[in-house]
Amino acid sequence: MKISIVLPAKNESAAIGTTVSGICQHYPDAEVIVVNDGSTDNTAQVAEAAGARVIHHPYSKGNGAAIKSGARAASGDVIVFMDADGQHDPVDIPRLLGKLGEGHDMVVGARQAGFQASLGRGLANRFYNLLATYMTGHKVEDLTSGFRAVRADKFREFLYLLPNGFSYPTTSTMAFFRAGYSVAYEPIHAAQRIGKSHIKPLQDGMRFLLIIFKIGTLYSPLKLFVPIAALAFVLASLWYGYTLGTEGRFTNMSALLYTGSVMIFLMGLISEQITALMYKDRG
Repeated sequence: MKISIVLPAKNESAAIGTTVSGICQHYPDAEVIVVNDGSTDNTAQVAEAAGARVIHHPYSKGNGAAIKSGARAASGDVIVFMDADGQHDPVDIPRLLGKLGEGHDMVVGARQAGFQASLGRGLANRFYNLLATYMTGHKVEDLTSGFRAVRADKFREFLYLLPNGFSYPTTSTMAFFRAGYSVAYEPIHAAQRIGKSHIKPLQDGMRFLLIIFKIGTLYSPLKLFVPIAALAFVLASLWYGYTLGTEGRFTNMSALLYTGSVMIFLMGLISEQITALMYKDRG
């Protein structure tokens, strides 16, 4: 079984050399691919000197775009995706591959409590995991981890779904669950990243909402929309009962809530059909 290890990198010259050297030391026969996503420092030169094959983006296209470029270029039967900033330890790769060998199609390195994320991001990640667990009916231990091993042929089936930004782990995990592929988790320790993070805190609020929407629409939209519609319907009924008892009339607020509940339910139905079309060729 040939293994390809893909690292998306943008301005990671401080960490990429040590990371690639560590990988080559533990896996000398593995294909190591660094996707240089428009770096303005010497990331590419450091990666090449450490023994990696470097693919260049002429300008920054995003983390997800780098993942797609690496997946297309990889020749291995199995692809291991890692961050290039020193958070992921190459010594954990054998445990991911070992679990993949048990018959799974994707194995995710699940970061343990207390990893490097801020309190806000840590709480957001816990919420993502709970929501994804509810949507899929399977325990999701780390939805957003970028350290994972996948069967290359299955991962490439979903390249057209992957965004160019930072939410590729969410998209790929939910797509694998939807397609009926086996997803497993292996506990890992994530170290403090080396260098500056490329995630902008001011954009985390919007990113939070987009990931929630993505989780819902990539698996079963009705499981997300129906409870919201039901809540709106219950609130409309309670408000109608209150105003009928106190004012003896049907108010505009009740009409708005009832209408909203119906519209949300219909949005769920439409989203469910669109999701089914997205996966229509995946069996």
